[in-house]
Amino acid sequence: MSRPELPIGTWGKIRTEKLGPRRFRARARFRDYDGKTRDIEATDTTGPAAERALKIKLRDRTTPNDDEITRETHVSRLAELWIEEITTEERIAPQTIHRYATSVRAAILPALGNLRIREASVGRLDRFLRDIAKDRPSAARGAKVVLSQMFALAVRHGALPTNPVRDTGRLRKPRRAVVILSDEHLQAVRTAIRDWQRPVPGKPGPRHTGDLADVVDLMLATGARIGEILALRWADLDLATARPTLTICGTLVFVTGQGFFRQPWTKSDAGYRMVVLPRFAIGMLLTRKLDAADNPHDAIFASRRGTWLSPNNVRRQWRQARADTDLAWVTPHTFRKTVATLIKEETSTKNAAAQLGHSSEEVTATYYIAKPVQAPDVSDVLERLGADRNRRPTPRGHDDDHG
Repeated sequence: MSRPELPIGTWGKIRTEKLGPRRFRARARFRDYDGKTRDIEATDTTGPAAERALKIKLRDRTTPNDDEITRETHVSRLAELWIEEITTEERIAPQTIHRYATSVRAAILPALGNLRIREASVGRLDRFLRDIAKDRPSAARGAKVVLSQMFALAVRHGALPTNPVRDTGRLRKPRRAVVILSDEHLQAVRTAIRDWQRPVPGKPGPRHTGDLADVVDLMLATGARIGEILALRWADLDLATARPTLTICGTLVFVTGQGFFRQPWTKSDAGYRMVVLPRFAIGMLLTRKLDAADNPHDAIFASRRGTWLSPNNVRRQWRQARADTDLAWVTPHTFRKTVATLIKEETSTKNAAAQLGHSSEEVTATYYIAKPVQAPDVSDVLERLGADRNRRPTPRGHDDDHG
């Protein structure tokens, strides 16, 4: 019967022999990471010393290179190598890498970093994700994406036969009712912005600009994301046609150490789109063009210093404007959902998806279009309540109770 193969990275029985006066040799068979079994030996002045020297050699041999991934690699090291890989490949946007790194640092390493890859079982990873999902479902979904890619790297390096993250349970995405703005809400939004922009006598600091009102108008005119609106340039606007258009072809992104900058592509291929502008937006843009100061980015919405106007600043301005109102529930995305719902009601879900830059009508219908709750069909039951409505009343003179 042939001798069973050693597992990779392990050695067999250590044998010691005397070679001469004060000279001993310790030997063992070791199965290397290339699958080949080799004889490894070490010598010293005594048998125990030779055995100790051999064990050091064997341990050094089982320690992978810094960039090698094995079953014994710690999850923290796997995360580090994965971040290095996606950063070097430059396939993923810098802001996405920053988001992944934040998930690694804030969620994954504190709970799993000291585990070895072989210890990251499906059950352990599933419990980790579900614990996060109890309070932070979106953080749990983000952590699952990161872990899946990390362990895919481990599989590619042969450290694992399969990716354990794939067999973890599905994380349910909580469904929230889509809430949109009514005509009364829109009027309240514009009133709140006008009141906020009105100068207050004796109040120090620069006057509020008209940026917030114009940004809101353009979001309502296009259904674009706030980052897409603030990345628009005058070159993207074509007013010299019967139906003026705006080409949405970039977005503002934030990268640590660099701040906000314009990314010359949208969130997806479907996001690169040309939209026809309604009349109220054309008038606003013409007025803005006449009053606009030049800036190095050709930005429609620039800060006082000529830099890109950041989404954070716009959100902060809107929070200030709505402070004394009951509009705390209104966010920039509410305008986008309002646009989607109106287009769907007046035309189709297909048109709404195209306007918003979605590749799938399902995404638009599920997350952006307000729908009434469907009541059960109990019309046959309710019909009983109308059974007597056409029956002619009995004349009083023929009432049996008075006969």
